[in-house]
Amino acid sequence: MILPLLKGLILIIKRFFNPNAVVTQQYPEERPKLPSRFRGLPELQIGKDGRERCIACGLCAKVCPSKCITVEGATDKTTQRRYPEVYELDAFRCIFCGFCEEACPVRAVILRDTFELSTYQNKDIFDKKQLLDLTRKRKISF
Repeated sequence: MILPLLKGLILIIKRFFNPNAVVTQQYPEERPKLPSRFRGLPELQIGKDGRERCIACGLCAKVCPSKCITVEGATDKTTQRRYPEVYELDAFRCIFCGFCEEACPVRAVILRDTFELSTYQNKDIFDKKQLLDLTRKRKISF
């Protein structure tokens, strides 16, 4: 019973007297180092033609365990290409499991490192335009 207490006190004393130990991270100024396998907010990808890669197959919505994705497909009359007319992601319900990324046959959905989802407005549902804008901002900033 005394041994765990002594181990804890020794650890505290080592951390207290070590000037090189950085414990607190200044979050807004310093972005945290995320693991390479971190899964954040899903983003829709843009193809080489400047349009979304999604073909509105609906596999991401079917495989989602929290049912947070809504996809309604349509067909372009000139090119006969399927595209999502409605693509919505309820970020409040999303558990960031990555099943949508795994199920997508054309790699149109990718979970990125976006984790700052708090806002002052009640905007939990991201539509297709907002998810594509996240990808466009990423390509401009990187």
